[in-house]
Amino acid sequence: MVRSLRPLILVSITAIAAAAVLPNATAQSTAAPQSTAPQLVRGLPDFTTLVEQVGPAVVNIEAGVVPKQVARGQMPGGDDMPEIFRRFFGPDGMPRMPGMPGGPRPGNPGDPRGISMGSGFIISADGYVLTNHHVVDGADEVRVKLSDRREFTAKVVGSDQQSDVALLKINATGLPALRVGDSKVVKPGQWVVAIGSPFGLDRSVTAGIVSAVARANPYAGQQYVPFIQTDVAINRGNSGGPLLNTRGEVVGINSQIFSNSGGYMGVSFAIPIDLAMNVSQQLRTTGKVSRGMLGVEVQNGISGEEQRALGLPDARGALIANVQAGSAADKAGIERMDVIRAINGSPINQSSDVPVVIGALAPGARATITVYREGKTIDIPVILGQLTDSTIARANAPGTDRPSAASASNALGIVGENLDADDRRELGLQADEGVAIARVEGLAARRAGLQPGDVILSVGRKSVASTTALNAELKSVKAGQTVMLLVRRGGASQYIAVTPRLDSEDEG
Repeated sequence: MVRSLRPLILVSITAIAAAAVLPNATAQSTAAPQSTAPQLVRGLPDFTTLVEQVGPAVVNIEAGVVPKQVARGQMPGGDDMPEIFRRFFGPDGMPRMPGMPGGPRPGNPGDPRGISMGSGFIISADGYVLTNHHVVDGADEVRVKLSDRREFTAKVVGSDQQSDVALLKINATGLPALRVGDSKVVKPGQWVVAIGSPFGLDRSVTAGIVSAVARANPYAGQQYVPFIQTDVAINRGNSGGPLLNTRGEVVGINSQIFSNSGGYMGVSFAIPIDLAMNVSQQLRTTGKVSRGMLGVEVQNGISGEEQRALGLPDARGALIANVQAGSAADKAGIERMDVIRAINGSPINQSSDVPVVIGALAPGARATITVYREGKTIDIPVILGQLTDSTIARANAPGTDRPSAASASNALGIVGENLDADDRRELGLQADEGVAIARVEGLAARRAGLQPGDVILSVGRKSVASTTALNAELKSVKAGQTVMLLVRRGGASQYIAVTPRLDSEDEG
């Protein structure tokens, strides 16, 4: 391969040399006109002063944790799982050698505890320190090492899994503290700096730019965090360290990486400092974090077909697929197939915006939910409930081994099968909703992604609880007319738009 490239390089150099000896007239006639556009980027920043000033406020954190048990035959985090988010201190259950971060304690090889190595930073002179929840999660001892090599045993004041923020306290005063910036004004393209302890290498400095803001993370289960995405080199041990702007103000907490191997690949995520400080204040005063809850299930994205079916002027907003019975949304009159367009006047551009905005409000807070419903924009006042840690158990969709009708009796070619009371109870459905799909004969329905085992909850806003009701609702559907089906699959509900094609368009 190298040999094949060398002649190309020689030809290129020869061509450049030949161009250099062309007559002036020829050279001038082929030269590109000089640009008159203003220079948008001038020089590169020098971070030495910034690091000297803020470095003393960055700390190294060592947490002694009891390893979690991994089921026999289960891979806790292998490379065969493509593009997953990994925690910086390494996947649980991975073997570790003495002397390496996460290995057994020197001098005590029989100690069953693992060591989680992370970073943190001081936010007050009296010893409060911020880091990640996952750095100290399950720890029975947390040690904080300062830049002057002093070490302290830290108290975990509180830790919040949803935001991945933990607040520590060490018994010291007169400490250097970082200035808190405004993460709301962070923009893509701005320079940022990270200081931490990757692989246990204390106070390592890396720099890069902000790649995106308000980034949703569907893999980490942290739907209440609008992440700052950067290309700053972040690795295991950087967890909990500060992300700084060029003024030396902390704008985020480095939390996650997007990686095949567990190492740096140019996609890093930080928790906005505004959110982290709100969480830390709640942890300091109450020891826990309270969040508002609306009680709706919104689906990811609105397709062009769904936009047309709903009559939306654009694809912006969050389509509601389910409203929890007895929730704040239910009491306020919010319905399935409503599209949330704004909350308290702030635009909702995508479904991931909803939990971020609602979660930032306190339980009991009053909010105005602007929804689009059947061609009209409606403002609905809501008193928010409180988000709890309890989750509703979701059962698998029913199998395809049920007896079914010989053929479809509706325009979409969907063969349905009635559910009994036990089926509905396992799926968490109401008594008046749910028809299982036994077979999909219609081409448009197959193209839309419907499959056996799905459960149709409603046609548009009309709930269906039997094959008779399903066929009746679909009877009048014509070619070219888009119908919205609310479908339950794998415990989650979402609307699927189906448009029967004209005969001339229906190809195999």
